[in-house]
Amino acid sequence: MQTNLADWIKDTPQGQEAESILRMCVHCGFCTATCPTYQLLGDELDGPRGRIYLIKQMLEGNAVTAKTQLHLDRCLTCRSCETTCPSGVKYGRLVDIGRAIVGEKVGRPLGQRIKRGVLHWGLTSGPPFAFAVGLGRLLRGLLPARLKRSLQPRVAPGLWPQLRHPRKMLVLKGCVQPALLPRIDAAAARVLDRLAIDLVSVPESGCCGAVSHHMDMHDAATTAMKRNIDAWWPHIEQGAEAIVVTASGCGVMVKDYGHLLRLDPRYAARAARVSELAKDVSEVIAAEWERITRLLLASEPVPVGTVRMAFHSPCTLQHGLKLKGGVERILRDLGYTLAPVADAHLCCGSAGTYSILQPELSQRLKADKLAALQAGGPAVIASANVGCITHLQSGTDLPVRHWIELLDDRLAAAQ
Repeated sequence: MQTNLADWIKDTPQGQEAESILRMCVHCGFCTATCPTYQLLGDELDGPRGRIYLIKQMLEGNAVTAKTQLHLDRCLTCRSCETTCPSGVKYGRLVDIGRAIVGEKVGRPLGQRIKRGVLHWGLTSGPPFAFAVGLGRLLRGLLPARLKRSLQPRVAPGLWPQLRHPRKMLVLKGCVQPALLPRIDAAAARVLDRLAIDLVSVPESGCCGAVSHHMDMHDAATTAMKRNIDAWWPHIEQGAEAIVVTASGCGVMVKDYGHLLRLDPRYAARAARVSELAKDVSEVIAAEWERITRLLLASEPVPVGTVRMAFHSPCTLQHGLKLKGGVERILRDLGYTLAPVADAHLCCGSAGTYSILQPELSQRLKADKLAALQAGGPAVIASANVGCITHLQSGTDLPVRHWIELLDDRLAAAQ
C-alpha cells in the first residue's frame, strides 16, 4: 500500500510504525472473511481492510469525524485478521495507533467520557472493585438473570502452597480476576507446586495495563506497566524463571511491554526482559507435561473420558499469543472428550470492555458463540481468559471454567 503521511505524523515513532504496517497491506481482503464485526454488519468499514483505509486517510491529513471513531470503536481487537493475513500485517498495533489519534482529534461527548472514566476506574481500582463484587454476590438473588449467571457464588480458592522449592516463577495478579475468579491462580499454584515449582504472587504488582491501553488511557497503562516491572525486577534478578499469566488477555499485554516501552531509556531493557519471561500458563504446563504424565500414571486412574467438554479458545490465546491448539491437546491427554466447535476462530464478544461499550454487538457474538459451544452437548465449557469465562457464563447455565482448574482437580483426585 502506497502512503503519503502528513507532516504532523510522518516523522514520529507512531507515524513510522503505522507507515511500516500500512505498507505491508496488499488489499487482498482475506481479513474480512474472519472478522466478527464484518460478518455481523457486512460493512466494509467495519472490517479490517476498511478500518485500515480509514486510518491511512487520517494519517495522510484527511478529515477525521465521529464516524471514523465509531468504526474503530466497533473493532474487537480480536486479531483474527492477523492470523488470516498472508502479508503479516500487524493490525492490532495499527488500530491502537489509530484510536489514540482519533481520540485526540475528535474527542468524545461528555456522556461517553464519564462512562469510560467510571468503567476504567472501576475495573482497575482493586479493593473497591472487590467490594462491589462482594456486594453484588450478597444481592445476587435480586439481580437480572444475565448478571446473576455471570456473578457466580464465590468459590473458595483453596490453599496456596507454601513457598519451598528452589525453582520459582512469578504470577501476574491482575485487576478483576482476584475478585471474580480467585481459584484460577490458586489452582495454577497447586499444579506447579506438584512439579516442585513455587508460584510467587508479588503484592506490589497488579493490573497489566491492558484495560487502560485499549481505552486510549496510555498514561495509566504506562504507570501500570512500570509498577509491575518494578515489583517483579528484584525477583527476576534472584532467578525467577518466568512470569506466568493465567488470563490470556493479560498475557498479550505483558508480551508487548518490550515494544510499548522500547523508547523509554529507563525501562526499555527491563521491559524487553519481562516480555521474554512472560508465559501463558499453558506454555509452562506443556513444557512440564512429561512430569505431569508421570504423576498421573503413578496414581489410580480417574475416569474422565465420559466427560464431554467444549473449549473456547480466547482470541488473545489463538490470535494474540499464537498458541492455538495447545490447551486442547492438554485436555485430550487428560482424557476429556472435546466436542467440535464451529467457527472456533471467532470472538465471543467479551474483548475487555467491549461487552459494556458495545453491548448490542457483544450480545450477538456471545449468542453465536454459545450456540456453537453447546451444539456438541458438552457438560462443561472451558476457556483460558477471565473475561471470556464471565461473559460466556452470563448466557448459559452450563459451568464455564478455566482449564487450569480442571487440571488441578484431576491431579488432586489422582493423589
